Amino acid sequence: MKFGADQENQGQLMPQLHHLQTLTRYRAWADHLLFQALANMPEASLTAAQPIVFGSLLRTLNHAYCMDKVWAAHLQGVPHGFTSRNPEECPTFDVLRAAQAEIDEWYVRYAETLDDQAREEAVRFTFIGGGEGEMRRGDIVLHVVNHATYHRGHVAMMMYGMSVPPPTTDLPVFLRDAG
Repeated sequence: MKFGADQENQGQLMPQLHHLQTLTRYRAWADHLLFQALANMPEASLTAAQPIVFGSLLRTLNHAYCMDKVWAAHLQGVPHGFTSRNPEECPTFDVLRAAQAEIDEWYVRYAETLDDQAREEAVRFTFIGGGEGEMRRGDIVLHVVNHATYHRGHVAMMMYGMSVPPPTTDLPVFLRDAG
């Protein structure tokens, strides 16, 4: 069977859309496991000073959540209201857990709505620290997933330091468990 140029391009783009959908579901799964593992830890352990830029395990989780909100606002073309990547206010663990689950679900639904054209569409934004930026919608979603993975690594390091083993949140484990 011979493919025309449109069919070839469609064949190249469709797997990328599938990957974004898979990655947002993976991210939601990994966050769920992480928050589940942290749920039995005392709040004092979650807020204890840590040698990390955000100051504590809970504030690291809050940073990831706040940046998810910032990027969601960019994708929607609305103001996000954040003036810092490390906001002074930090919710309790239970509030943050529920909020993270909600934004994770938003990204899962958002990735499911992207078509080839929308994925490639450029979004202009202003960085919190200043300066203008522009990224494609698909690249923003990829960044959000990658950013969370990066900070789950920080949280895992802090958990090991408290003798609390973190859950296994590797992508191959998700793919295996998701079937």
